[in-house]
Order: sequence, then C-alpha cells, then structure tokens
Amino acid sequence: MATAKQGDVVRVHYTGTLDAGDEFDSSRDGNPLEFTVGENALLPGFEEAVTGMTIGDSKKVTIPHEEAYGARQDALIQKIERATIPDNIPLEQGMQLQAATPDGGPLILTVMEFNDDSVTMDANHPLAGENLTFDIELVEIV
Repeated sequence: MATAKQGDVVRVHYTGTLDAGDEFDSSRDGNPLEFTVGENALLPGFEEAVTGMTIGDSKKVTIPHEEAYGARQDALIQKIERATIPDNIPLEQGMQLQAATPDGGPLILTVMEFNDDSVTMDANHPLAGENLTFDIELVEIV
C-alpha cells in the first residue's frame, strides 16, 4: 500500500485542539484538506506527521507552540490613535482587521480594547503561545 511521501498531493481530514481541549479548526464537516507534502504550505510538524501514513491511517500529533506560531510577544501589542482607523469601521472587541506589513504582506490585527481616542491592537497570531494537537486521517493520495 502506498505511503505519503515528499511531493505527494494528499487529502486529509483533521481536527485541531488546544491543550484545554478547545477545538480551533476542523475539516470533518466539509471537504478534506488537500496539500502537497514538502511544499511547506502547512506547519512543518503537520506535514511530518502525514509523511509515512497510508490511506485510512489516523494519527494524533502535538506541535509545541515554538514549532507552530511561536510565543506571544508583548511587543506586538500596540496602542494607536482611533483616528487612524476609518470612521466607517465599527470597532468591536475581538474583531480582526487587516493591515499591510512594510513589505506589503498581510498583517492581521485583533482589537483588544478601544475608546474614542485610542485602539489597542494585537498583531500576534491568534494561536501564538498555544500548543496545537491535531487528529489527522489520511483520506487519499492523489
């Protein structure tokens, strides 16, 4: 039976949970996730877990935060003037806004708190500081 290896296009179902058991993502209610093993489109630990699996295999893998989205960094929390955000954007705590990095790439910012004068934004990835556990099932090697 074929095993998943570098360069293979694979389809997997997965469920991702945090240490406390909270689910943060899943493909179980939809289409399987399709990716090419070794293209580094996903977290390396996820791709490594799929490598060597055969169709129908299931595996649970925990990726420590250092190998996922890193530690939370206080330096990525900034207070900005409310006037820098267009008036037509109604702010809500926890909402995400997109900005551009200096090189033009996307930067997702989470609104932590705000008032009429300022907005505190968090540029940490929402899963920064979290260990991620994935239950993975290899559905198909294309």
